[in-house]
Amino acid sequence: MMNDWSGLPATYSDVLRRAMDSLFRTFENFSEGTFIVDADARVVWINKRYAARFGFADPQQAIGRDCEAVIPNSLMREVVMTGKPILLDVLETDREPLVVTRLPLKDDAGKVVGAVGFALFDEMKALTPLFSHYSRVQEELIATRQSLAQARRAKYTFASFVGTSAASLEVKRQARRAAHVDSPVLLLGETGTGKELLAHAIHGASARATKPLVTVNVAAIPDTLLEVEFFGAAAGAYTGADRKGRVGKFELADGGTLFLDEIGDMPLPLQGKLLRVLQDREFEPLGSNRIVRADVRIMAATSADLPALVAQGRFRPDLFYRLNVLTIHAPPLRERQTDIEALAYTILEDLSTQVRGGHFELQDDALRLLCSYGWPGNVRELRNTLERAVMLSDSERIDARALAPFIGTVRGQSVPAAPAATSAAASRDAQPQQWADAMAAFEKRFLDDALRACDGRVTEAAARIGMGRATLYKKIAAYGIDV
Repeated sequence: MMNDWSGLPATYSDVLRRAMDSLFRTFENFSEGTFIVDADARVVWINKRYAARFGFADPQQAIGRDCEAVIPNSLMREVVMTGKPILLDVLETDREPLVVTRLPLKDDAGKVVGAVGFALFDEMKALTPLFSHYSRVQEELIATRQSLAQARRAKYTFASFVGTSAASLEVKRQARRAAHVDSPVLLLGETGTGKELLAHAIHGASARATKPLVTVNVAAIPDTLLEVEFFGAAAGAYTGADRKGRVGKFELADGGTLFLDEIGDMPLPLQGKLLRVLQDREFEPLGSNRIVRADVRIMAATSADLPALVAQGRFRPDLFYRLNVLTIHAPPLRERQTDIEALAYTILEDLSTQVRGGHFELQDDALRLLCSYGWPGNVRELRNTLERAVMLSDSERIDARALAPFIGTVRGQSVPAAPAATSAAASRDAQPQQWADAMAAFEKRFLDDALRACDGRVTEAAARIGMGRATLYKKIAAYGIDV
């Protein structure tokens, strides 16, 4: 079917002229004021409402005057001179402010010949919903940035590493020295000895304290995602990638510190890439040709025997030497038994505000029991034991009887702590146990207790004991724990 073009105007230019005229009339009718200036910013036309607002009973009295002489604070001269519109602005007047828009007028050659301005609203309340939404979004953005900045600040100081034993004082001395230099720090020690606490304290006392402290738990992230976690990715770099891309931890930590926890679990291919970044201080996000330079101090921690991993070919020797500049060994709790009382009361003070709001005290026999135990799980196990005792104790005065069921428990059945003399005699007669076997037995007990306390909910148990969910799943499979 043929279209009937007989009703169209003879030329399209006539349609355009009528559209522009109609648009101008619409704006003029619905706006609070309209005026036009020439190339010298002199008024050539102003409607009656707008003229009266600025003290001109007859609009003709404003014709030929400079725009500022008619409308104080007018920016029409700026629009004429730059040729750029000011689409939305607030014009302050001696009465209420006006929301205005200003547009340049150009001839066929593109030369600016004047400008037209519209006062869209004479009451700010007309834009209240827009301003309210904008203000709310701004407040949420500021709050999010503040929260993120706070999360990337050091949470602990050297005072948080409780203890006055020789081993504790030596560790704090080394850590304070590490805070005054910018070299990599390698924190070694068993699980639960406070390696992360020391990393926070070193960062907080360093020249980078005002910059981010970004933590990556290597063991908690699947191997396939670690590279993206470290270096980021361009938009669409892989299936499922964020459309806006992803910023890596190295870039987030620029100017600050990147703490790599459980670095012994890092896969070999990524170790090589990490070494290159440490040497060159630059990298490319996945799927990007963009070079990112990052000034980052590295601190790493592990409970694994890194030299043994190097010997087994599971950890690159060049990366080990690059990280092993300042090495700090966090001592196990059995080597700082004189700190146990101070640690126990520090933990109880924290628990009293979280659990029941009471004031808990340890009886002398309870302290003796705590000091006679080996604590293979270190401070983390001590806290777990005291937390369980506090939750189930009917009294604020905790004695050895209240603590005994929670020390060295195996599947809910307590193993009483033997007196020191009896324990020593037994140790001479008993078959010696390898340290690795003892640690594995404790870890299995510890994880089993945590899972039973959370009714088998792995995510909840992982959060409660401060372990990555992926790591907990690996250990459940390794130990054959029933969930």
